[in-house]
Amino acid sequence: QVQLMELGGGLVQPGGSLRLSCIASGRSISNDAMGWYRQAAGKQRELVAAISWSGNTRYADSVKGRFTISRDNAKNMVFLQMDSLKPEDTAVYYCKHSPNRIAMESDFATWGQGTQVTVSS
Repeated sequence: QVQLMELGGGLVQPGGSLRLSCIASGRSISNDAMGWYRQAAGKQRELVAAISWSGNTRYADSVKGRFTISRDNAKNMVFLQMDSLKPEDTAVYYCKHSPNRIAMESDFATWGQGTQVTVSS
């Protein structure tokens, strides 16, 4: 069983940057897909970015060109670099582990507890 912990949320002004980190423990995630999701108040949770076991990435249209997902398998960590942040990026951001190599959907997926990101002046 994989446990996840997100770090790095906070308050940032529009146009600013934040870097989220997800620390995985319990076993290696190097052969697994990982992703970042977010849930804004009153809205459904949505996929922000995902990275396959081999490093292929995909992004929500709303964050393409602004956010970058990456992974460090030696440290068992996944990151989300968020640049040019907008107020509409305000949400709780969650890290997700999937035991699949590419697909994030799984009955055996694991979620972190979430970290709040607030973009406001």
